[in-house]
Amino acid sequence: MTSPKCLKTRPWKAIFFPPDPGIPRDPLLIWIETKVRQAIRDSVNHRSRKPFAWGGLSGYEQLKAIAQGLDQIQETNPESHYLRLLQTRVAKVLARNKNAADDMDRAHQILSQISACFHYPPPKPGLQLDQKIDSQKVSQEITALIQETKPVGKITRAQIRLLRALKKRWELFGEELLFCYEVPGLPQDNLKLESLFGRMRCHQRRISGRKSTRELQDFGQVQLFFTASSHQELLEQIQVIPHEAYLFHRSRLAEAELPRQFIQRLHHDPAATISTLVHFHDVHSQNSLVLQAPAIPREQALHTL
Repeated sequence: MTSPKCLKTRPWKAIFFPPDPGIPRDPLLIWIETKVRQAIRDSVNHRSRKPFAWGGLSGYEQLKAIAQGLDQIQETNPESHYLRLLQTRVAKVLARNKNAADDMDRAHQILSQISACFHYPPPKPGLQLDQKIDSQKVSQEITALIQETKPVGKITRAQIRLLRALKKRWELFGEELLFCYEVPGLPQDNLKLESLFGRMRCHQRRISGRKSTRELQDFGQVQLFFTASSHQELLEQIQVIPHEAYLFHRSRLAEAELPRQFIQRLHHDPAATISTLVHFHDVHSQNSLVLQAPAIPREQALHTL
């Protein structure tokens, strides 16, 4: 809210107050405001995929993009009171957590430097390296990084904890981490193998409809063919489903996918997503005000000019 002094200098002070609660609001405006609130909630509850994707830092960057989108709110629109309230709350959260976010950002940069010293992730097959990587070179780079890196900023808690953990683990397990650079063909991680297992489990869940994959570990990928002796018989079983029923359930599936698609667009480009919502909110609210405006008699209209 603005101060009384500020209100005296602004003839449009009424726009800071919410519309009359007795007047029913447009459902489309409520839906847009709900989507903006959902985007903010997704930012403050962003999931982490360690070690390189930090949910808190990603959520803060997404919240900054949402704030940029909310800056396009038209202050002369009385229907945008709730969006301006959200804009004020988002600005307070960003200001309160700015120093901590800068600390996390700097710590994430240090983590990227550690990854570069280990030459991780490994290059794709077929790419030639400029120089051979050996354990001695990696050891020298990590040692130099530990000695030269100093925490910077007003808040350095995350940087200090990261450097302390790096130093401790390097002293305890440093030699054991360097075997992959000496043994040909030894990978630095088992992510490819874990990814293969994950795809197999996901495929088994999709074709079986079961949450647990314990019973489908042996023949889960061919369970679909157990009910048909040939591909022709399987096709005939699929064609038994009426086309109208297929279209009905297909539309229900598309409707159920809308929330996930919105979150996916939000993560891909949060600023553009929120800007689009704010634009449609302003346009639709202005159109609603024009349609709901009462007719002014000719004499009264001339008197107001």
